[in-house]
Formats: sequence, structure tokens, C-alpha cells
Amino acid sequence: MSQHRRRAPEKNTVVQRSLLVGALVAALGVGVGLWASGDGGDSEPAGSAAARPSGSAESGTGRSRSAPDAAPSPTKSYALSTAPRTIPAVRSHTPARGPGWKPARGQRVVVEDPELADEGRLLAKELGISYAGEKNDVLAGDVRLSLNDDEGADPESYTMTVRGGRVTISGPADAGVFYGTRTLKQTVHDGGTAPEGVIRDEPAKPVRGFMLDIARKHFTADWIEDRVRELGDLKYNQLGLHFSDDQAFRIESDSHPEIVSEPHLTKAQVRRIVALAAERHITVVPEIDSPGHLGAVIAAHPDLQLRNTQGVATRGAIDISKDESHEIVDDLLNEYAELFPGGQWHLGGDEYQALTVANPEASFPQLANAARQEFGAGATVADLATAWVNERAATMRVHDKTVRAWNDGFFRDTSVKADKDIQVAYWTGKEIGARQPVEYLAEGRKVINYNDEFLYYVLGQPQTFVYPTGQRIYEQWTPRVLRGTEPVPARYDPQILGGSFAVWCDLANSQTQDQVAAGVRMPIRATVEKLWNPGRPQQSWAQFKALADRLG
Repeated sequence: MSQHRRRAPEKNTVVQRSLLVGALVAALGVGVGLWASGDGGDSEPAGSAAARPSGSAESGTGRSRSAPDAAPSPTKSYALSTAPRTIPAVRSHTPARGPGWKPARGQRVVVEDPELADEGRLLAKELGISYAGEKNDVLAGDVRLSLNDDEGADPESYTMTVRGGRVTISGPADAGVFYGTRTLKQTVHDGGTAPEGVIRDEPAKPVRGFMLDIARKHFTADWIEDRVRELGDLKYNQLGLHFSDDQAFRIESDSHPEIVSEPHLTKAQVRRIVALAAERHITVVPEIDSPGHLGAVIAAHPDLQLRNTQGVATRGAIDISKDESHEIVDDLLNEYAELFPGGQWHLGGDEYQALTVANPEASFPQLANAARQEFGAGATVADLATAWVNERAATMRVHDKTVRAWNDGFFRDTSVKADKDIQVAYWTGKEIGARQPVEYLAEGRKVINYNDEFLYYVLGQPQTFVYPTGQRIYEQWTPRVLRGTEPVPARYDPQILGGSFAVWCDLANSQTQDQVAAGVRMPIRATVEKLWNPGRPQQSWAQFKALADRLG
């Protein structure tokens, strides 16, 4: 910008000139045309580059006359902008008049802070413009990324300003700036224009997750990376990987290579997935489910399988009365804590088959004895199972992990209570002794919504499962709908951290990888829309789907 500014004429001079022009006009009988400025009057369509032609003003008699030299120069006029159409929708847009912005050759992405280099390079590559790094100069067409000092603001919030042919995206943290770049990417998709004005945006919920069962079905690293890119563009921030179950154990292990199934992901592949996710501000949340769902581990260590009084093996259940059971699971937890550096971990804890029989203490006396020895005469198998989850949580706290467990791993009427900081991954209300979601919330627990009525995509649709539709999620589900179709009271909303859409592969060959990707496409878009924006969506389902189809 030039430092030399033209000095404005003094007030008296302006008045004198105005009087002179008026006198000339009166003498000549000429009608002077006035052109609307960019701030008012009749307007051209938003984004139009057309200006009103010089000398086109019409007199009252319908005759066109040229304006005198003293008339103001005509300027372009634009309609007031409208909010961009994105998924998820932006929370707030302040309209303005102007041409907006679209990428073009010669433009650049610049950053004010070196921490934003990754975001800047990615955006420049996606938009086909240059990345110029840290620059203090201001050029036409710039996209500038910066961090602000808005203390106390949501780190995932951002402001995007389109003004004067330039774009500025700022936020209190790099995550928010990244989400701003996703908004810009969507608005200019397929030749679109980012509208003039200011967007202020932030998510309603801090947990926006997608969970993938890679234990029952092997998914290639390339396929998972494609999902990471898709999730990042949709402003998801968690990817769950359920990689151990009865059917298989799907990640390379150094501590216990004997348990690993074929095919599986190598650690090098996992590191690439984790790195790609981190670039998109997605935390990978691993899950080694225990003390149930350990069939793949037990297959290599049959002596650890739980058996009843008749010696009958219990499918997938490890004998938690044995020290060796604790040791092998902790070995695995400690090993993979280093592979997955994010701060979240899923402990599982669900469907421990010892607790599905009529009398667990009679059927599994070794568990009952262990419970009584550790917790007193009245202790039960449920107490021992609760202690198991607490001990695994303690193992992961050493690695600075925040832990969660499935809701059917929490039990009522036990002397041993689940640790208060274990988050509840609420998925079902069908378990024995099922607890309503409000019970967990009334205890002050934080809950993540995995409602199996809406958010479970179970391959082959076994039992009563049906493939969820994006329309049903969009029109009927909210984060407060934790169980069935009824929401919990609004007062508990702050304790509901968000939600996660889950792909389970019970009948693994029912769909190919490509079919899974196609099947979850609209459901995951509907889910993140409801996690980012509170309240009822402004668009109809038909409009939302058309938008998704346009954005690709």
C-alpha cells in the first residue's frame, strides 16, 4: 500500500465547486446522473464485475445525457452478500458488499505465524495458488492466516474476513485456523466465490468422531487415509480405531507378535495415518477392548481364557483373576500408547460374558474368590470387572491419556465404583441391568454419544441393526439423543462432549471398502452438521443433500 495519500479538498473549496456546478447545470438545463456507491442504492448481483457505464444516467424526459466533468466517478455496485453454503454450516456471517474472493493464478497464501505453515501449504496446494510463507507485505488476492490473542476463546473457533479482494483467517489456535481453511476450500469449490463479509464460527461440541472397526475387517492404509482427508474437510476431530477383537488383532506388535493377525497394518503405516490425521487436527483414538472381546489374544494364549465350573470356555473373555491376564493387556497398552501419541484412549469394557449369566459368582467361582479377597466378603464379579477397567485406566494415565469406556462396562450397585474421570461412551440401552443415560449424567460423568439407533453402521445388518441414513440423523438426532429417540433434559447438555459415528464389521464380507465409503458418506455429513451446529438445521434434507452432492 502506498504511503502517499491524496489530501482531501478543504470544506470551503468543495462548497464553492458545488455551487459552481449547480449554477452551470441550472444554466444549461442538464440533469446530472448519480451512480450508486458500493454501500447502497440499486445493486448488481453479488460478485458481478460490471459497473454502470459512464454517462448512462437518464433525465426525467427519458433522454440520456453525459454528466459534466465535476460529477463523481461511477463505481461498481454489489448486492449484499449471503452466507456461504458449507458442511457443516457456518454459525455466523455478517454480510457486506463487494466482489468476494476466488483463487486465481498469481495469488498467494501467507502466514503471520510459523506454526501455521502446515495449514498454509495445504491450502495453497488445494487451491492451486502459491505458498509464500511468512510475509508482512499485503498484495491483492492474498489469503492470510494468523493467530490472534483471543484468550478464553474456543481453540477450534475462527474468523474469516473477505474484504478488498483479500481473505484473512484468524483463530486463537492452529486448529481453528485450519477449520477456517476448510470453509474457504468449500466456498470456492468448483469455481465458487467466497462471499464478502465476516464469518465467525465455532463447533457446538468438542468431540466430533468417526470410529472404524478394523479388527473384524481389514481396511487398507490407503483407504483409511482417504477417510482422514474426508473427515478433516468436514471438521471432524477424532478417528477411533477398534483394532483388537475376537476375530483378529490388526496392528503389528513388538511385545506380543504372536497375537497379530493377517492381514494387518504395520506400525509404519499407522504412523503415516497418525501423522496425516494430526495435519488435519484429528486425534486418533485407539481401542484395545478388554476384559471381553479378546479372542485374538486368547487364541495365542488359551490358558488365559475364562472357563466356568464345567470347564467350558467363555468366548472372548479373559480370566481377570489371573495376574498373567493383567500383564499381557498392560504390555499391549503400554506398547501402543507410544504409537498413538494423541491424548485419548478407549478402554472398551463392554460385553464381558461372565456378567451375562444368571449367577456369575456361582458360574465363575475363581472370579468371585478374587473379588472377595481384594474387596471384602460382599464383593461380586461386577466389582472385579469394574476394578479391571479402573486399573487399565491407571495404566493409561501414566501416558497422559484421557480414557473412555462403553456404557455397559459401568455397573450399578457395586462396592467398587468406576473412576470419575472415565468418560462414558454411550451406545446401548439393551444390556442386562441397563442404566438410563441420565444415571451417568446425574453422577456428573462426561458422556460421548454413540447411539446405536442412529450412529451404528453394522455390516450385514445383524440382529436388529439397519444401516443408518443421513436423513434420519439430520432430521431426528441430536447429541442429547443418547438412547432411543428421546433427548435427555437440556440441563445435561454441557456434560455431553459430542458424538461418534461408528462402523462395525460384524459380517465383514457384506460390503467392500468402497461400499462402506459410499454407505457412510451422507450419514457422516449429517452427523457432523448436528455436532457443529446446535438447534434445528436451516436447510431441508433435500437442500442439504444437494449441497453435499455439489461439494463432492
